[in-house]
Amino acid sequence: MNDKEVFNRENSAKYNKMQKLSRDFYLRTDVLQIAKELLGKIIVTKFDGIYTAGRIVETEAYAGNIDKASHAYNYRRTNRTEIMFGNGGVSYVYLCYGIHHLFNVVCNTNNNPDAVLIRGIEPLEGIETMLKRFTKQTFDTTIGRGPGNVSKALGILTHHSGISLQSRELHLADDGTTDFRMAVSKRIGVGYAAEHALWPYRFFIDGNQHVSKHTFNKEGILLI
Repeated sequence: MNDKEVFNRENSAKYNKMQKLSRDFYLRTDVLQIAKELLGKIIVTKFDGIYTAGRIVETEAYAGNIDKASHAYNYRRTNRTEIMFGNGGVSYVYLCYGIHHLFNVVCNTNNNPDAVLIRGIEPLEGIETMLKRFTKQTFDTTIGRGPGNVSKALGILTHHSGISLQSRELHLADDGTTDFRMAVSKRIGVGYAAEHALWPYRFFIDGNQHVSKHTFNKEGILLI
């Protein structure tokens, strides 16, 4: 076993043993607080024995039935969104533009369809697997930047919608990282939501290279 294999095995063990976020974390009623607290947390996936992990650096909150930017606005229920109307702590994955699989964390309790879109991760483990998924030879900051690239890096697809975030296959964990500055801005790409497009529901780690590149970054207000 070479040094790289030892390093990968040790880190994989470390991330697998980290404390998963509890089910109660997701059942809270304040989706904005959850979106903030997800920054710095780690998404771990293990699909078909393939392990990857990445630190969350960018989130967007969607306030269910009262939010015109949400798929569940005004209690709109479809086969796709039905998962949002159950208890939080599961995944909601949908297809955007027919090509991008977008991973959301369902929050709150029954009939309160809140969710947090994961917009950016900083890859931590399974880098070689991620490179294959992107058909790249060398690592760069586009891997994990933007919600479509989050799912691509982690191997998350629409058929993973509804998976418990307590599962081995897909869960979120906390390694205690808090050494970053948090900023808030308007959400990206929700112009259709009229006045709700102006809501400051996007949170990101200031200065992190895996955060979406957007003019809203310069308008962002530091919270911490």
